[in-house]
Amino acid sequence: MSFGQNLQFLRKMGSGMTQEELADKLGVSRQTVSKWELDMVYPEINKLVEICNLFSCSMDELVRENMNISDEAYSDIRIETVEAFRYIRYAVISTEPEEDAINHVRQWAKALNIQHPEVIGWDFPMLSQEQVNVYNMHGYAAALILEDGVAADDAKWNVLSQETQKYIAITIKEPMKAPFCLIPNAYKVLMTHMKVNGIAHKEDKKIISCFEKEYEKNGIPYMDVYIAIE
Repeated sequence: MSFGQNLQFLRKMGSGMTQEELADKLGVSRQTVSKWELDMVYPEINKLVEICNLFSCSMDELVRENMNISDEAYSDIRIETVEAFRYIRYAVISTEPEEDAINHVRQWAKALNIQHPEVIGWDFPMLSQEQVNVYNMHGYAAALILEDGVAADDAKWNVLSQETQKYIAITIKEPMKAPFCLIPNAYKVLMTHMKVNGIAHKEDKKIISCFEKEYEKNGIPYMDVYIAIE
């Protein structure tokens, strides 16, 4: 990935900033910004520092990394309000916990006679260093969203609830084609957008701070990735 492509990516992440608007902020001409993005010329070090400060990125990210990872597999980023819901969850710690956790809550859905279960999941971070480093384990929690009218005994199912919360979200098309690339990259795209636009991540024990939801539409699998925001 070139510096010019990274700069163009950051500019567009910055609320659709134009070349002229970026040029005004940096005290250069629009033509100069255009040449930077085409990799025809490179900024002086003081301008690189200004760009890093403006977009809250490091010099290494700007010059060396591939920041523009939102290709045709991803939708546009959106802000979405998720209405309040009740849920029951199951967490697994193993070398491959995702399938076990999701299958477990799907069995709960059958027990509760839910015909079209809505399942979400997220990484479960409560592991020891030995589990992570020695046994290569990681944790994953899956949750079954309880539909209105579903009666689940709180004592048996440990029913949890979440109030209405705002999330930043992105959709991945066919995520399992390359899950170890597409899913982490989706989080990276969202976090870059948040950093560039000054959107704060909300971390609160009363909410799910981030989660994933898989579904099918017209026979094509999709995954929505959500991060809670202030």
